Amino acid sequence: MTWAALPLPDLRSRITANLSGFPRREIAADGLRLAAVAVVVSPHKGRPTFLLTRRALTMRRNAGNYALPGGNIEPGEDVIDAARRETSEELGVSLDRDAALGRLDDFKTLGGHRVTPVVFWSDTELTVIPDPVEVHVAWRIPLAELDHPKSPRRQAHPHGDDLILQMRLRGQWVNAPTAAWLYQFREVALHGRPTRLDDVGQPEWTRG
Repeated sequence: MTWAALPLPDLRSRITANLSGFPRREIAADGLRLAAVAVVVSPHKGRPTFLLTRRALTMRRNAGNYALPGGNIEPGEDVIDAARRETSEELGVSLDRDAALGRLDDFKTLGGHRVTPVVFWSDTELTVIPDPVEVHVAWRIPLAELDHPKSPRRQAHPHGDDLILQMRLRGQWVNAPTAAWLYQFREVALHGRPTRLDDVGQPEWTRG
């Protein structure tokens, strides 16, 4: 049975099992700033969705970019608590630690961060209240959009680096690194296909 045909409790079990069986890769900090992002899965109108934002247009860095809720890890936090805090600050969504189902590969961004994606699950529909200082707009995106037939696509990098990975969401092309995390979530958590991000290019403007 495909993941899309599963009742929500069974989908949660599949995602949990797939993440548990995935030997995620960790990368050394080596002077990188540590950060975490949250892939928050919850029902909306009976369908499984995830939260996606567009950064506030007035931000100093990454203004207007599509993004998952997330940010730097503060002293005393682990990746789960950092992702929970950032989701609360940006979207007004409170998540318990036991809502975390697992993690994906660490990822090095052009901006000098080591980012760990954490997958969360909510059994109930979430009330989203974006902070206008950080978030221009937020959406509940149906998980089914991750299986768009044209996703992912890879575009030539203007400097000849690795091809830039993009995912089709809301009728727009979302770039890596956000697209990379969502692609790996799709492949690993939903489909159970071990997939790495070793050859994913990122647009130069994501340096911030």
